[in-house]
Amino acid sequence: MLDGHLSEEQVRVQKVALLRERGINPYPYRFDRTHSVQAVLEAYQSLGVEESRPEIVVVAGRIIAKRGHGKATFGNLMDQSGTLQYYANVDRLGTERLDDLSHLDIGDILGLKGHMFRSKRGEVSLHIHEFELLTKSLHPLPEKYHGLQDKETRYRQRYVDLISNEDVRTVFMTRSKTIHSLRNYLADQGFMEVETPVLQSIYGGASARPFVTHHNDLGQDLFLRIALELPLKRLIVGGFEKIFEIGRVFRNEGVSFKHNPEYTLLELYQAYADYNDVMALTENLLAHLVFQMHGTYEIEYQGHLLNFQPPFQRITMIDALQTYAGVDPDATVDTLRQHALRLGLDPSIQPMRGELLAFIYDKAVEDHLIQPVFVIDYPWETSPLAKRKRDDNALVERFELIIAKMEVANAFSELNDPIEQHARFVEQVKAQEAGWDEAHQMDEDFVEALKYGMPPTGGLGIGIDRVVMLLTNSASIRDVIAFPHMKDRKES
Repeated sequence: MLDGHLSEEQVRVQKVALLRERGINPYPYRFDRTHSVQAVLEAYQSLGVEESRPEIVVVAGRIIAKRGHGKATFGNLMDQSGTLQYYANVDRLGTERLDDLSHLDIGDILGLKGHMFRSKRGEVSLHIHEFELLTKSLHPLPEKYHGLQDKETRYRQRYVDLISNEDVRTVFMTRSKTIHSLRNYLADQGFMEVETPVLQSIYGGASARPFVTHHNDLGQDLFLRIALELPLKRLIVGGFEKIFEIGRVFRNEGVSFKHNPEYTLLELYQAYADYNDVMALTENLLAHLVFQMHGTYEIEYQGHLLNFQPPFQRITMIDALQTYAGVDPDATVDTLRQHALRLGLDPSIQPMRGELLAFIYDKAVEDHLIQPVFVIDYPWETSPLAKRKRDDNALVERFELIIAKMEVANAFSELNDPIEQHARFVEQVKAQEAGWDEAHQMDEDFVEALKYGMPPTGGLGIGIDRVVMLLTNSASIRDVIAFPHMKDRKES
């Protein structure tokens, strides 16, 4: 007999003990099923009201609702593909087994065997002939009509969030489809997928602070990669002409609605191409992706109707600064610094002119950019791996794709002159010594690779998480990362 003074979890633990006493394993090893819920619903959609079919189907899933009616019981079973109503009565199961079924809890995982029918209310349902408990749930699920509401709990206990919220499951299924679609598109364009190291002795490819770890046997400090760029370009040197990688990168930075310290990046490199070719590839890739997911080039995102029909708008970074921040591109370094300080620049660091322009752009311009737009031609100081613009040495051939106030992609005409690349690294080292802790390290081996010759190359990085945010109308990057980084809970 169960003790009425126990907590819900304690009651369920007692049920486990009672099942074991009866020789029933509440956690069996496997179960054979014939259909997913979606497959069985599709197969029997043509049933008329109160019509049934004799063939036996076998499904499995989690009880998410149940209701009893004396000698009969109804419930809802959920698997990854959907939800199915089940029905059982005493005539088919017998008194003891019907009682066993009625005493199972919401959250328990069952295997059900029976035939399909359409209920009086018109719902395609399973009439149970046999059932098996596959997993006894010890925790009750969140209340049906309110679900799991607290944001922090949803992120910390994503498994409960997924059980409780169909919309959340849909987001992560869309994420999977997005990555699959990107891979297929690039493969169709002749790109080869490759893999490069996560642990690196020299970090590079982006302006970011790294995470540091240590290899015990080698007695060597290593870094989690902040980008995929430099190893991939070494492969271009080696003779591959169209390559890409989708992988996790790690940046020791703050957390916000569009930043997580660990995220997923697509990088690709194409020999004999420049940033104009990459712009065309980028807009066609994203347009294809949006259309494949939504059947249209227009999607709703956080109150804005975004249009992904190519070609996307193009604006130079200097024009964007003038238009949206009122910055005179010919202003003195001191004037730019004062402007940057008002926007929150750390007064202890001394960035170069181009870095001041980039800082002001980040703080004062991006929030004005909603529709997909390529912001092109950046100051050379901000992009030590990009080629100088062919008609203006103060700039580099770089673009960022901004959508809904977020940087979604970054691309260059890649610098392949080893002498200039070495000089750029030297400038970065000086910037780091002056306090710019996101400056690049010197990478002598990469310079050595360039000395063997890298063909003209266009490169691209796309933040997969932000693309999924757009495709799923998700306001935060945490909504599209299954297990986002969270601060440890403080013990009270």
